[in-house]
Amino acid sequence: MSHMVYACLMAVDPDHVLRSAAALLTRKSTATMDEVAKAAGISRATLHRLFAGRDALVRALESLGIAECEAALDAARLDEGTASEAVRRLVRAIEPAAGLLAFLYTENQLFEGEEQNPGWTRIDDRISALFRRGQLSGEFRIDLTPAWLTEALYGLLASGAWMVHSGKGAPKDFQHMIVELLLGGALRREES
Repeated sequence: MSHMVYACLMAVDPDHVLRSAAALLTRKSTATMDEVAKAAGISRATLHRLFAGRDALVRALESLGIAECEAALDAARLDEGTASEAVRRLVRAIEPAAGLLAFLYTENQLFEGEEQNPGWTRIDDRISALFRRGQLSGEFRIDLTPAWLTEALYGLLASGAWMVHSGKGAPKDFQHMIVELLLGGALRREES
């Protein structure tokens, strides 16, 4: 690599490029690499030096999404208080990453075959454990598996992000709508 090219790459902040790509693809999942480069304020050639192609970019965004999820899981303190309170904290903590997660959720190649990032399993396990804790405490109904409740949460986060992005839902309603729908369906009812 020539000194000049290396100096140019040093001036480009890969994290800024990744976050610009995330913001664009969250709004327009079909955006081209040219559009990603333009959004990041760099040339297509510079983008290509950072990420060899769309798949490499999506994989880098996947790593960012997993890191943001794991940070949200840590911030939500899932073992504290009631399981319902922990779910509320989790949705609040994960909201800033919901758009990126919604985009990643549609990238099927991330979830097929042997190439799946083990970070998704770590996240699934932590969220499933929260729902299991709520079932064991008698807070959540036991006829819905923790795995099902975990997938339902992902679906609601993705749908909520899409609703807000499309203008069909107010950003201030995101947490309330998701938590109330999820917990309203998950809470155990006293049998009459």
